[in-house]
Amino acid sequence: MKLEKMDEFFDNRLYGYEEHQLNCIDSAKEFYTVTALQLPSAAGAVVLDLGCGTGLELNEYFHINPHAIVTGIDLAEGMLHVLQNKAFGNQVTLINGSYFDVPFGKNIYDAAVSVESLHHFTREQKVPLYKKLHQSLKKDGYFILTDYMADNDEIECRNFADFAKLKEEAGITNQAFYHYDTPLTLEHEKAALTAGGFSNVELLHTWQCTASLKAYR
Repeated sequence: MKLEKMDEFFDNRLYGYEEHQLNCIDSAKEFYTVTALQLPSAAGAVVLDLGCGTGLELNEYFHINPHAIVTGIDLAEGMLHVLQNKAFGNQVTLINGSYFDVPFGKNIYDAAVSVESLHHFTREQKVPLYKKLHQSLKKDGYFILTDYMADNDEIECRNFADFAKLKEEAGITNQAFYHYDTPLTLEHEKAALTAGGFSNVELLHTWQCTASLKAYR
């Protein structure tokens, strides 16, 4: 297996990406809608989307709240071009970059969301991100995470070991992000969110290997 840089992996698959996400991932048509329904319905709600891609969750969200204000961050420039061409007007601000590096500010957002993006990263990477995210939310803000989860500790460890082996075989020593699925278990994901400062993490729903969590500021 050849590893591809994260942005290149997704930009190389722009054609057919949404069809694949919706039809090849178990229950995706349901979990994008369920995720959107968890976001604020008040007009003018301010929402941050981590790894927004082409905006599949936003397709659903703007049906529910056409007057929301969204900032979306993604590494893949081509994905953002697709999202920009959707009829969301000036209510969406897009940032091409890593959500690990982009500053979020403090007390800005009513809610944040991420769908099928964060399962590529380690707990050590996620905890500082969650701390930054926690600070960016308003007093009663929350984070909806809908993502792929490992079934157990053994699978989680094996995925990380396999990824490390592939990087070693390819001679990859840089700090760039490469596409490989390394989901945490549900319990480890909840623990990372708690370590990031969230006061309570609630399991909303599960679909096969995907879970939706609500983390309260």
